[in-house]
Amino acid sequence: MTDMAELQRRKKLINLAIVYVDPDAFVANYLGWLEITTFITALRAGDVAAPADGVTPKLTPQQLKGGVAASYGNDAVFAFCMTAALKGDKAAVEKVETALAESLGPDFPGSVAFWSFRSANESPISLEDHVGAAAYKMLAGDIPPPPMRARENWNAGLRFFEKARQSNFVQEIMYPLAVWTRAKWSETLEKGVAFLAHIEDSVPTLQEALAEARNDQAFVANMLLKMAPAIEQDLSDDTQGFLRSLARRG
Repeated sequence: MTDMAELQRRKKLINLAIVYVDPDAFVANYLGWLEITTFITALRAGDVAAPADGVTPKLTPQQLKGGVAASYGNDAVFAFCMTAALKGDKAAVEKVETALAESLGPDFPGSVAFWSFRSANESPISLEDHVGAAAYKMLAGDIPPPPMRARENWNAGLRFFEKARQSNFVQEIMYPLAVWTRAKWSETLEKGVAFLAHIEDSVPTLQEALAEARNDQAFVANMLLKMAPAIEQDLSDDTQGFLRSLARRG
């Protein structure tokens, strides 16, 4: 089917694979997701007509080499790698890349998204570079020393937050990011407050932020906003306003 119900059905399947870091489910539903999104994009642009039989067309060899399918593929792969990194599941990333290369060829749509997660990057430039640099350390189990831990966790959280906001899978990334954020700052509260700036203010602020039980976008935004002074991170007015608006609950 090519209607919105089919789009939602396929989106739900790949959503679950991303949020639960399930490589088998991701691979099984990946091509179907690219097919429906590529077709509906073309349909909305008036480039194709709805098929008479209602069956979503398969991707052509040309479509598999780039264009819209590659864009949607990069987004999905990047989202999966992000949630895998938040859980430190390097094997899941490797399994997905290997399986997709075997079934679709080495230049499959989304293949370039893996580049950011393959090696250390000491001089990240783009947002994808920053996310990949942080994720590479997570996947490798490279834990920063205690004096640097809170700052690196904060920076990684900000980059993941920014990238999630640009994705078609924002909520699927945001929940694991919130769980990770809670775990990292709970660890700081238990073992790392000595390395925070302005301890007399930072500790009660951290306790108050962690008291929020919901693991969602507002929680992550609030943690980033409230803990910036604890790592002596200056925020621009625009960044403060951005985080404050997302941290606000209705």
